Amino acid sequence: MSKVTQLLEAAQAGDRLAAAELLPLVYEELRKLAVVRISAESPGQTLNATALVHEAYLRLVGDQQFDGRGHFFAAAAESMRRVLVDRARGKARLKRGGGYTQIDLKEIPGRAEQEPDLILTLDECLSKLAIEDAIAANVAQLHLFAGLSVDDVAQTLNISRATAYRNWTYARAWLQDALSENP
Repeated sequence: MSKVTQLLEAAQAGDRLAAAELLPLVYEELRKLAVVRISAESPGQTLNATALVHEAYLRLVGDQQFDGRGHFFAAAAESMRRVLVDRARGKARLKRGGGYTQIDLKEIPGRAEQEPDLILTLDECLSKLAIEDAIAANVAQLHLFAGLSVDDVAQTLNISRATAYRNWTYARAWLQDALSENP
């Protein structure tokens, strides 16, 4: 059991010392995830990794309870996704017309600043995928928005490596198809 999981469990049991000890560990891990997401941004953007972590962390704190490390990082990925989606909505502009373009799914969160409509479309697609297959949507969300490798996603969700790769392959194909319908 990882130290984060142990501290999450102790904090949920009411141990204030564990909660205080958890914050620096979680913050650094969230910051690493945010750096991966923001590294694709062009220089001079107003949103940096620290700001993304702070906004995501503020959305995580409160009365929310976490059932271990996997649940916490799933909530963190969802929180980062929400921050990027809200930011894209705030910068919404008319969609560009034209033909279809090939989209690399891993680049989408990093392109949010330049193309807010793309992140909004991905958010809609992930929500639709979650209705059809919640596990595949969760794998895609952790991989795309938290920057976790598929192996790390498997560990975080406590599923086998093969299951994680199978779900990522399905989610990637599903999202590519859905995104090609929404140029």
